[in-house]
Amino acid sequence: MEILKSASAGTLESSDCLVTVEPGSGVSLELSSSVMNQYGRQIKATVLETLQRLGVENAAVTVVDKGALDCTLKARVECAVFRSCDASASNIPWGGAVK
Repeated sequence: MEILKSASAGTLESSDCLVTVEPGSGVSLELSSSVMNQYGRQIKATVLETLQRLGVENAAVTVVDKGALDCTLKARVECAVFRSCDASASNIPWGGAVK
């Protein structure tokens, strides 16, 4: 998927995360988390794996995590990517893009 514009998904509430996706060269990830020492590697792996499954090759991704579960991270990344690609409800590949 090609990132066309900056887009965000999520909140800064407890047990959630705010994901921002912008056009970039290659995939870069900036991560801050309240649980970085305990789960930083897993959060990074989940975000990068989700981007790979969506076919994102060029993006600057910023994640501000407040203790989100993996399923929440995946959902927020997916939503931000679809928003940045101007995907509408009719052409979002529900039920198969992210596993």
